Amino acid sequence: MSALTRNEAQLRAQLLDVHNYAVGLDLMHGDETFESSTTIRFTARADGDTFVELKPDELRSATLDGRPLDPAALTGNRLPLTGLTAGPHELRIDARMRYSRTGEGLHRFTDPADGETYVYSQMFMDDVQRVFPAFDQPDLKAVFEFTVAAPAHWTVLTNGVATHFGNRTNSDGAGVWQSAPTPAISTYLAAVAAGPWHSVTTEHAGLPFGIHCRRSLAPHLDADADEILSITTACFDRYHEKFTEPYPFDSYDQAFVPEFNAGAMENPGLVTFRDEFVFRSAVTDTERQRRAMVIAHEMAHMWFGDLVTLAWFDDIWLNESFAEYMGYQTLTEATRFTGTWTEFGMERKPWGYAADQRPSTHPVAPGPDDVPDTASALLNFDGISYAKGASALRQLVTWLGEKDFLAGINTHFARHKFANATLADFVDSLAAHTDRDVHAWAEIWLRTTGIDTLTPRIEESADSTAGWTLTVDRHGSRPHRIAAGAYELTPDGHLERTELLDLDVPTDEVLSAAGPRPALLVLNDGDLGYAKVRLDDTSLDTALRGLSRIPDPLTRAVVWGSLRDMVRDGELEPAAYLATAEAHLPEEADLAIVQGVLAFARHHVADLYVAPEERTAALTTLTSITRALLHRTEDGAEPGLRLAAVRALIDSATQPDTIAAWLADGTVTGGPALDPELRWRILARLAVLGAVDEKAIDTALAADPSATGEEGAARCRAALPTAAAKAAAWQRLFHDDTLSNYLFSATAQGFWQPEQTELVRDYVPRYYPDAVALAARRGPAIGEAAGRWAFPAYAVDEANLQAGHACLEDPAILPLLRRKLVDQLDDLARALRVRGA
Repeated sequence: MSALTRNEAQLRAQLLDVHNYAVGLDLMHGDETFESSTTIRFTARADGDTFVELKPDELRSATLDGRPLDPAALTGNRLPLTGLTAGPHELRIDARMRYSRTGEGLHRFTDPADGETYVYSQMFMDDVQRVFPAFDQPDLKAVFEFTVAAPAHWTVLTNGVATHFGNRTNSDGAGVWQSAPTPAISTYLAAVAAGPWHSVTTEHAGLPFGIHCRRSLAPHLDADADEILSITTACFDRYHEKFTEPYPFDSYDQAFVPEFNAGAMENPGLVTFRDEFVFRSAVTDTERQRRAMVIAHEMAHMWFGDLVTLAWFDDIWLNESFAEYMGYQTLTEATRFTGTWTEFGMERKPWGYAADQRPSTHPVAPGPDDVPDTASALLNFDGISYAKGASALRQLVTWLGEKDFLAGINTHFARHKFANATLADFVDSLAAHTDRDVHAWAEIWLRTTGIDTLTPRIEESADSTAGWTLTVDRHGSRPHRIAAGAYELTPDGHLERTELLDLDVPTDEVLSAAGPRPALLVLNDGDLGYAKVRLDDTSLDTALRGLSRIPDPLTRAVVWGSLRDMVRDGELEPAAYLATAEAHLPEEADLAIVQGVLAFARHHVADLYVAPEERTAALTTLTSITRALLHRTEDGAEPGLRLAAVRALIDSATQPDTIAAWLADGTVTGGPALDPELRWRILARLAVLGAVDEKAIDTALAADPSATGEEGAARCRAALPTAAAKAAAWQRLFHDDTLSNYLFSATAQGFWQPEQTELVRDYVPRYYPDAVALAARRGPAIGEAAGRWAFPAYAVDEANLQAGHACLEDPAILPLLRRKLVDQLDDLARALRVRGA
């Protein structure tokens, strides 16, 4: 299939105005295919030739202005439209299309819990072509209308309100739904979801609001419906306080759909979420906050991306960075989740920092030549476009002030609503409301790559009581507006902030303060900047001894982030990080910090950064930390913290006795009772340790015959430490091509285990050619999953690194898989350096 190039898109945009898509989908033709009939009305500005894109199972017929086109002319995904004359045209195409099991196009899923079937679309980038033909580029916006035939007991959701017009007269059991026409939107934002949804509906601000999920998840959605809808309406109201343009669509539905590849998708009027956000089992409040942030993020897209859309995919940051920033900020302002930026600092910002230090790094806003086609555009949905871009915007708001920032974005909406815009357009809108040089800011922050490192230098006067001075050394090239917090130890052993100094870096100014030097000096206190920060020697010693006694969780998050970066850069021994966690996590009050530190300690320090002979000791330390947290939470006052500790203890167990006893008893000693998530987590760890067999997994699946149960069973079977289990898992992953996207990922997650090094050693060199061939057969979604989940990350050795780099020499690697391999190999090289340090 041919990727659309930027040049082709520009030429087609100069030739065409697209007005309307009337799309008919008939979902009554079995499990494999559906019928798609589309009429596209458009105008050619001049005589010329162009093409329309589609990826059919069979192209039945095509007519242009009533003139038949030859279906055999379809080459790859392009049907030529030759001899166009200036003026209006009508293109009609009838095709049979194939359902997806990989989350691309129109995905079909049958729920093993009750046998009900659901379909939903994911049209992003170029997958609309798997559903209906389109002039598929973001700057050819049009009105969309859907007519959908589906089983009469289903419900059909679309971008606009869909009306059920009753059943078809041919007695095939089909109902027919007709959607209201949308405003002008881009092709990748068109959306349909159909199935016997369980729905909770309400009305807010004169608009219908709804949340929807599979019927088997109905009790779980109902339990959280008030929370989900209250967050939705609170964010909706807050955005209307910020933005002068009202919400531009006729309804707001949120569908939690199965086997969704992303976290969510901002289809206007019909946002789709992965249905893990309908919690079947107990979750922590941080996880509820994360769901709320995704709700806020996707709603921000109704303006940033849907109302005003990028002209080409080099400006994806205009969608994602803004939604990320607005999601966190608006959630803080409008809901009970007031600690969102701590979670951002512990989870999202490290994602951006890691991406920005790899060879695959790119500017937040790449140049025109950096995104030549849609295949390359897919590579930029990463920690840079999300977390780094949001961090840059937070720095921009700090620099401009929120009043001028909001005035600029409201001007941007007014100038470009229902149209497309570029980085230059946005910067011009901001510049209209400030005397600051926003164009220069954009060049420095958005057009460059890499991350700066800021290091404090503190000098005391000869008489240590007379005062001290601070200068900041910058390794990098960007200006930073940050704060520096100075802390003193109190008599009871706590750290109290005595000064908060505003800094512009770089500067020739030397900041002076009275009294003895602080016990702890924290650069980027408040985490408003985007830079790695270091601690001077005195501050590092204070932090290692007193981190949990810093009063503000956001400051603690900055210090934990500094320690994390030092480990990754080989400047702090992994064992020292574990010792710090052991000393301070049992006293930590912020759940996002506990979860973030435990995750880094488990999955980076224990699995990658310590030598194999030291891994058991690292896991033992983690077990000690979790037992201390369990002891602290025995009174039941902190259920989220206890749940996080239970999960970490399960994942870190080196002996099966304790967790096997929990599984047999159906409860953790002292609580909580085991829910499905904890049962499968224990089974997966017991499988790794060789303490369960296929029969036990089958019994557990019989007790939980759900989609997540199937995933849990697949993960456990692949984790069993037998040659037969590994061979069967490898066959399912790389050769039989029947696994859905989620079952593929679950199987891959179970396969590689550091405890099973000898058993899987021979599979490491097989991974590279098998992954390349798999991605070529099954496409980007499975290729990305193969690079993300099936990569042998556990094999931290030169042989794996060399095999990976040899694979990169293959020019036939799917671009998305290549990008994942580049990142994985860089992480592998970093782990080798950390071990060597």
